[in-house]
Amino acid sequence: MFAANELVSVEQLARLLEEMDGNAIARLIYELQKEYDATGRSFQIVEIANGFQICTRDKYAEWIRKFYTTELSSRLTVSALEALAIIAYKQPVTRAEVEEIRGVNSDGVLRTLLERNLIKVTGRRQTPGRPMIYGTTTDFLMHFGLRDLSELPSVDEIERMLGTPKEEMRAEIREVLS
Repeated sequence: MFAANELVSVEQLARLLEEMDGNAIARLIYELQKEYDATGRSFQIVEIANGFQICTRDKYAEWIRKFYTTELSSRLTVSALEALAIIAYKQPVTRAEVEEIRGVNSDGVLRTLLERNLIKVTGRRQTPGRPMIYGTTTDFLMHFGLRDLSELPSVDEIERMLGTPKEEMRAEIREVLS
């Protein structure tokens, strides 16, 4: 895991370590997680998107940020984040459905999200024109540090993060995310 630049699954490790089964490997990974937590190491093993990764603990994030400069091209625009949130919560979803919620053309934003591999085409809707349907990718989970989509914040959590929005905003948030 230390040398991998991507997530490592238990299945990948089981193929490498032929003498061990997946359950034994998973147990060892969880033991290492506990040991790293107990000894206060600067790194940890996190489970993300059905895989594991060694990464720096959150409390060192500011130091890491200072060490590495973030490329402007790696940042997502508000429009891209907006479309990505719609796709994450409503998937599978078509471009037209994203545009209906956003109220603006979303071709460019969807293209950007596809290029960055944060979303993918998951199929086609069985309606006239057979529009493509979109969903999130493993890279999306990795980018946001999520194990799976169930870790996305709920409507109530979003409201708490935003403060107490006005009633019409609360209704709009609930409509978009439901």
